[in-house]
Amino acid sequence: MYEETRSAVVAGAVLWRAGGPGRVVLPDGCMDLLWVEGRLLVAGTDTGPHPAGEVPGGAFAGIRFAPGTAPALLGVPAHELRDRRVGLADLWPAREVRRLAGQVASYEDPRAGLEALAARRAAGAGPPDPLVAEVVARLRAGQAVAPIAAAVGLGERQLHRRSLDAFGYGPRTLGRVLRLRRALALARAGTPYAEVAGVAGYADQAHLSREVRALAGTTLSAYVAGAADGANSETPQPSGSRTTA
Repeated sequence: MYEETRSAVVAGAVLWRAGGPGRVVLPDGCMDLLWVEGRLLVAGTDTGPHPAGEVPGGAFAGIRFAPGTAPALLGVPAHELRDRRVGLADLWPAREVRRLAGQVASYEDPRAGLEALAARRAAGAGPPDPLVAEVVARLRAGQAVAPIAAAVGLGERQLHRRSLDAFGYGPRTLGRVLRLRRALALARAGTPYAEVAGVAGYADQAHLSREVRALAGTTLSAYVAGAADGANSETPQPSGSRTTA
């Protein structure tokens, strides 16, 4: 079981819940705050697939933040959490985390508690960095790093450093991840693979296949077959849905 809905109060965020032993999670450029049977955890951005059962538990709830927005709320640079799942108490004082866990537990739906927690943090963090949003938008549009750096008034090395803090990795890697998400959504919608490659911005179908294997650890055919079987029940979002392989 998996379902998700957009947050009404945290810009760009998605609320989700899942049952069972966990799912294979593919890279999406996002970070999540998780509620797992009374525990608060953080999932960093990923560079490859993470296996089902990596976080023990039978029921999961989460809020998934749009790329680049979570570090300001968590107070931790994204690169410190890349490819990691950690307890929130490893980042914040344990006493504070226990208090917050109690607040989340007081909600009938823990997703609402996570949303309220994130909204309070967002209010205290101030407005989001407009540079982050512009970089993401330009990468989604398929722009190369050099013109993006020029457009935002940074050198490529400066942009790389800013991206490590915001996204967990450099802009080229984030661009690859966002392109993968576009390709998976197109393939899932029934678009022929050769057309997927062209529309999503790959050199050819062989390039698409290599990138799916490198980032998702599977083949496009296997991914689509899983979707047809109902294994990928989530709605693919441009910001990068959580999905199974």
